[in-house]
Amino acid sequence: MKPQQASPAHLRVWDLPTRLFHVTFALVVVGAIACAKLGSGWMTWHTRLGIVALALCVFRVVWGLVGPRTARFSQFLVSPVRAWQYLRGGVNTHAAQVGHNPAGGWAVIAMLVIIGFQGVTGLFVFDDISIEGPLARYVSEAMSSTLTGLHKLNEKPLFAILLLHFVAIAVYTLKGRHIVRPMITGDVPQASVPAGTPATRDDTATRLTALVIAALAATGAWWLLGLMQG
Repeated sequence: MKPQQASPAHLRVWDLPTRLFHVTFALVVVGAIACAKLGSGWMTWHTRLGIVALALCVFRVVWGLVGPRTARFSQFLVSPVRAWQYLRGGVNTHAAQVGHNPAGGWAVIAMLVIIGFQGVTGLFVFDDISIEGPLARYVSEAMSSTLTGLHKLNEKPLFAILLLHFVAIAVYTLKGRHIVRPMITGDVPQASVPAGTPATRDDTATRLTALVIAALAATGAWWLLGLMQG
């Protein structure tokens, strides 16, 4: 099946599953943070959204291994040295506009690791007042206390990577490079990429594969949410 295209003048660079992940992940993470800051009455929703965020991380990791070209880690992960050179302007690669650039690729990994760590530790949080992670009862009090401390400590790296993400979007936008629009539409103007650049796969088979992976991740999240009721 051929990749779906908006028009001959545009090239598909982001598949639908990746785009849906990106938007959903942003909303869920922001929602989880907002619930935590609103206080005790919202902590149940904070935990629920944290579990959903963790499931989304699992989906993205698997999708980064088996998904289409621009979604794969192997396509956008380069050496830290090359990423640093890119940030300093030493690597002028036009192809970096197709998918994540060298620095952006490492930002993706950092975000998945930091938010994934926050989600995992959150499963074991217990504070005697307003929140109990669904797996807290299955570990010792000392272990739960340690993981609760790490969960709170990880807030600073979490806020830092989110701030960096927003700043990068603003900087690229000011430079006239619109990176948000393609993540929504999936397409970039054909003239903005090197001639012969292949479109990323975004056919029915690709979407069905993503649906199976998402269903498996959702099953795990549903199980964890069920433990909250027990």
